[in-house]
Amino acid sequence: MSEGGGQGLLMVYSGSGKGKTTAALGLALRAVGHGKTVLMIQFMKGDETYGEVTAAKHLPGFAIVQKGLPIFVDRDEPDPASLKLAAEAIGLAREAVSSDNYDLVILDELNVALDFGLVTLEQVMELLDARRPDLDLVLTGRRAHTEVVKRADMVSEVLEIKHHYHKGIGARKGIEY
Repeated sequence: MSEGGGQGLLMVYSGSGKGKTTAALGLALRAVGHGKTVLMIQFMKGDETYGEVTAAKHLPGFAIVQKGLPIFVDRDEPDPASLKLAAEAIGLAREAVSSDNYDLVILDELNVALDFGLVTLEQVMELLDARRPDLDLVLTGRRAHTEVVKRADMVSEVLEIKHHYHKGIGARKGIEY
């Protein structure tokens, strides 16, 4: 679907700072503004009240699918439901990146799902290999794997310098979710 049959990009937003998903959402908004079709698959997120989920319902050409529970995943002992949802998400992602249905696919928190062992490096590399050549693909999440970074066309590291959480200010609607 990409105009002009151009080369799609693999872009990665990683790092310890806040704003990786937000950067990907900004890219999605820009793409939709140009009439492009966008799919965001959220790994490890399962709360329909997130602002981006409700906003996407008002934007033609932008869909968000959550494949997670509304609780944090235990890195050392992920529950079976989280593993099942991650498997569903990677399958859906593989279909999306190889189809002609989207101009931009965002795999939100895929880097974390890989780091937590919910998906394997082999699955991620197979997904990257299955990507349509003109598709733009974004992966977000902390601790991007070095093999993913090597394959990427663009990598931005979001560095935490200071965060309001450390002052005891919790997550707020419209800011963190």
